[in-house]
Amino acid sequence: MVGSKELIRDINSHLVLEVILNEGPISRATISTKVGLTKATVSAIVSELMEKKLIREIGSDDTSLGRKPILLEFCHENGNVISVDLSVDTITVFTSDLRGNHCGLKQYKNQFDKSNIILRLINLIDETLDTIDDTPLGVVGISIAVHGVTYNNDIVFAPYYDYTDLPLAKEIESRFGIPVCIENEANLLAIGERAFRRTNENLVALSVHTGIGVGIIIDGKLYSGHNGLAGEIGHSIVVVDGRPCPCGNKGCLEQYASEKAILKEFAEKKGVISVSLDEFVAEYNKNDLDAKELTSKFAKYISVGINNLFHSYNPDVIVINSLLVTYIPELLDMIRSHLMSRMSKYCVIEPSGLQDSSILIGGVVLSMENYLGVNLRI
Repeated sequence: MVGSKELIRDINSHLVLEVILNEGPISRATISTKVGLTKATVSAIVSELMEKKLIREIGSDDTSLGRKPILLEFCHENGNVISVDLSVDTITVFTSDLRGNHCGLKQYKNQFDKSNIILRLINLIDETLDTIDDTPLGVVGISIAVHGVTYNNDIVFAPYYDYTDLPLAKEIESRFGIPVCIENEANLLAIGERAFRRTNENLVALSVHTGIGVGIIIDGKLYSGHNGLAGEIGHSIVVVDGRPCPCGNKGCLEQYASEKAILKEFAEKKGVISVSLDEFVAEYNKNDLDAKELTSKFAKYISVGINNLFHSYNPDVIVINSLLVTYIPELLDMIRSHLMSRMSKYCVIEPSGLQDSSILIGGVVLSMENYLGVNLRI
């Protein structure tokens, strides 16, 4: 099928904008060379993008040869994004401009079930919009990170809260008239890491929180599988006929190596109802034997998951996002020590560079990419 002139112009416009976003400040001539378009076509597209308040001229390039070219850059302060992390225990609302700068963050307890979570999110977003300064583009997108399986902008399965099949995107878009993206939190972790921290074309981001999930970047693009189930390594079986899991299986990895599982087991050993992560880490630092044992157990089981990920996808790097790894830095070496196969020397494991903000930053990137129609590398 032959594309219309409008479609071709739209594609070319996205190409030019993507180069300015990822490589700017940059001149029209350099853009022309990089995208393979004539200087006249690039100049016409640049004029349109400037009219839309997406880019601007910022002065001349420093060159000693001939006429100094005018440089172009993206107007990141001309719009805003709202990114929400809808976790089991908390709701975190993050705001930023279109480059993840000028940030605001508030966190609230999540005590809401299927009957009232949509209304709660609408109220929080309403409050947040009142705090954001007016800009030429306004709020261009809202992202919501879900700790469960998502597909086609819907929640397919959420094992630790009853939000499955809730029309979050539809209801919130209807209320505010702003595009809403619903995405798995581990996928957002991978998107954020690649856009802001890394140049890897093949990356696996391991998210260890209430459950265990994986975001997979293959050839620079997010891979989510046939119906969104790719990366659900937390539901891979590591103990046959082991502990029951909300997914219906027994012996799933996240029943042994998630933060939730470790804290639950530690509380049972101490004879108390619950233990916070801070309390667990404090006991570990006091050389508590139970905390030491469970930390070692965590490293062993996570290494099994990492080994399987490495041999399944052979990524450039596996990024781990876990507060346990953040607060107990030696955990990374403990995990590496369990990877004993001859091929493990090729497995690069690193902690998340974005840490607590990784999921929220990923949401910013997702909304920006959807709004602008580009692939970001900030």
